[in-house]
Amino acid sequence: MNERIKELAEQAEINRFAYNQATMMNERVQEFDKQKFAELIVKECASVALMSNGDNLYVYELIKEHFGVEEK
Repeated sequence: MNERIKELAEQAEINRFAYNQATMMNERVQEFDKQKFAELIVKECASVALMSNGDNLYVYELIKEHFGVEEK
């Protein structure tokens, strides 16, 4: 897997605490946010478009619009 994709996957991980009734303790739970991961990939693609030749801003906006990704 590409190193950049690994980095994006790590950014899409969410850590939270949940109560475990069996141990009667809060435990850290790690979840993977698929939506966030997809958005990060789309933003990365749009950023690559900005670095290319031509009407970069148009392509950047077109990629984000196509996938429904907004800046936050």
